[in-house]
Amino acid sequence: MIQQKQYFNNLEEFIKSELQSHLVLEIDLFAKQIDDEVATCLGSTIAKCTNLLNLKLDLYANYISEIGALGLGSGLGQCTNLSNLNLSLNRNSIGYQGALSLGSALSKCLNLSNFELNLLYNQIGQDGAQGLGSALANFNNLSNLNLCLGFNQIGDEGLSSLGSSLVNCTKLSNLTLVLMANYIGNEGVLGLGSSLVKCANLQNLNLDLSKNEIDVEGASNLGSSLAKCTNLLNLMLDLSFNEINESEELKIKSKCLKSKILVVFQNSQ
Repeated sequence: MIQQKQYFNNLEEFIKSELQSHLVLEIDLFAKQIDDEVATCLGSTIAKCTNLLNLKLDLYANYISEIGALGLGSGLGQCTNLSNLNLSLNRNSIGYQGALSLGSALSKCLNLSNFELNLLYNQIGQDGAQGLGSALANFNNLSNLNLCLGFNQIGDEGLSSLGSSLVNCTKLSNLTLVLMANYIGNEGVLGLGSSLVKCANLQNLNLDLSKNEIDVEGASNLGSSLAKCTNLLNLMLDLSFNEINESEELKIKSKCLKSKILVVFQNSQ
């Protein structure tokens, strides 16, 4: 009989389980000293879960580099029935090459409707962000997306590339982008704003751009773009610790509110 839900926090127990029986699976390997060899083994094992629909995989704070990301991604890419994927690789060291490999593999998961990816502190850079963007462009069924890419040095070009990929996600209605401390300036938010306008079904947007290099011009342009998102119902926008003072924040907020969007600016102090 096919099991409905399984939880594992021990890799050996997971490997010994009835892999083809898993539909809904959670694997918690937080701070378990997982290295590249083990990550590759994990990927190969997940690939055998041929009926898997929902996967939550927590690999926060381990020792996974680009090699482990390649092995893990190869396994995930074979789970073509996945509709829900929550993958946390915060505080590893996959780098740009690991992000490229991961993105390339995940691009095969064409049935994803809900996708959460956490890559805080992985040094993926501009090239890694572009690689992830290439994968996102294939997710035509995606309705909910949460990308946490803070502290990764993705820069303006990386952000613009990510934004461009979202245009292809025509069913996207809920979007969270956590992009703090990424050397993002006016050019990057201009590109992102231009892309978000084209996401016609977007209703809820949580955008964290704190600790970047955006000044009043960039923020104003972003506000103008967001005001054109006619179906947007709720907007959470964090521009704290940029080059914007409080009075300028109020002007930007007013511009967004013209379209009856709920806007919350976090404190910049």
